[in-house]
Amino acid sequence: MSIMINRTTKVIVQGITGSAAQFHTREMLSYGTNIVAGVTPGKSGMEINGIPVYNTVQEAKWETDANASVIYVPAPFAADAIMEAAEAGIELIVCITEHIPVLDMVKAKAYVEKCGVRLIGPNCPGIITPDECKIGIMPGHIHKKGHIGVVSRSGTLTYEAVHQLSEKGYGQSTAVGIGGDPVSGTNFIDVLTAFEQDSETHGVLMIGEIGGTLEEEAAHWIKQNMSKPVACFIAGKSAPAGKRMGHAGAIISGGKGTAADKIKTLRSCGITIAETPGEMGEAMIHALNALHPKN
Repeated sequence: MSIMINRTTKVIVQGITGSAAQFHTREMLSYGTNIVAGVTPGKSGMEINGIPVYNTVQEAKWETDANASVIYVPAPFAADAIMEAAEAGIELIVCITEHIPVLDMVKAKAYVEKCGVRLIGPNCPGIITPDECKIGIMPGHIHKKGHIGVVSRSGTLTYEAVHQLSEKGYGQSTAVGIGGDPVSGTNFIDVLTAFEQDSETHGVLMIGEIGGTLEEEAAHWIKQNMSKPVACFIAGKSAPAGKRMGHAGAIISGGKGTAADKIKTLRSCGITIAETPGEMGEAMIHALNALHPKN
């Protein structure tokens, strides 16, 4: 099994006529993703990489019965694209776009929640179920089908973690990049809940970073609810207070959100910690062996 997506997922690409969207559409198609339509206002009747283009998400959904969408729309228009997909009843919306204004995302997130659909992102690499479906920009070749769930605020560290796991023979059930913006549609607990309920996910590697309290909230949830082993890496140990590091949400403010505080909380909740990025795969293996020791 997997979470959120599989080989039957029908995907719309919003902003498909843009150069980045065209490139990643080709990559997703090559991976085997079932892309059924593209959307760009005013471009109905075109075909991109053999995919029919429609003016609106609603029109594309009517014609194809799509249930997922990936957004490559430029930042000034991306929040509207998210809300358009939600209004059309798209069940899973993946927003790759970065630099969306925070106030735009506050409005979009509230609208998505009102519509009862799932948003991953923005400013994220997307989601992949190996050998079945890739929605986003992650390099498909490093992923291997297996039983480790991966959830991360960092795209680059997701790729590194997946590569380490695959090299050690531990494939992934699904890998989810939730993004690093201050306002996002999906958090760690959302994904951890799905992994806990998935019988084919045997352990979870979580990758966090400085800023906010998502990791601490997840740690307490794991302690109370998770039956599967969890390993974690927190990026940003050397980050100075008050300076944004990479992601818009990665900032230590008011003495809160430091790597040290997050690691302390995670350890107190029984979660295995990787001290460096190079140890993420080993930490996951250690967590698995600690729960199921070999004779």
